[in-house]
Amino acid sequence: MTETTAAGSPAGTTEPIEAEVRIEAPMERVWDVITQAEHVGTWFADAGGEVDLRPGGAMTLRWAEYGTYRARIDVVEPPTRLVVRWSEAPDVEPEPGNQTQIEFTLRADGDATLLRVVESGFDTLEMSAERRAEHRAGNVEGWQQELGELTRYVAGLSADAQP
Repeated sequence: MTETTAAGSPAGTTEPIEAEVRIEAPMERVWDVITQAEHVGTWFADAGGEVDLRPGGAMTLRWAEYGTYRARIDVVEPPTRLVVRWSEAPDVEPEPGNQTQIEFTLRADGDATLLRVVESGFDTLEMSAERRAEHRAGNVEGWQQELGELTRYVAGLSADAQP
């Protein structure tokens, strides 16, 4: 059974978002799906992406409805940890005032993988406190949806790999 949770502080705050999901696949497969452009540009972004998987590398994600978003990779520790900073506005590089940080942590759980996602930095966004809280709330819902997409995507890959 796959379980997705998202937690944080009470509504109206800009505390980090924490979400965890159990994915029925080995860590190496989940790592590939969250770090390789052909996968990330499918389950997360719906119109493609590019990934330069190294500290300082660029990540570009495209959505048909939302536009192109840019990110910078800070930490790459295969297959257990990935940290990126991404711009909260389309078509701009992430930089202080417009970025949040997303940390993906993977750990084995039998034949499955527990994936933990923490998005932080909402309190540094240059916007009103009300807008920051609204933005965070939207991302809480977004992570629930995206982690569901990830789980279904990996299940589809697993089914394709069956003899």
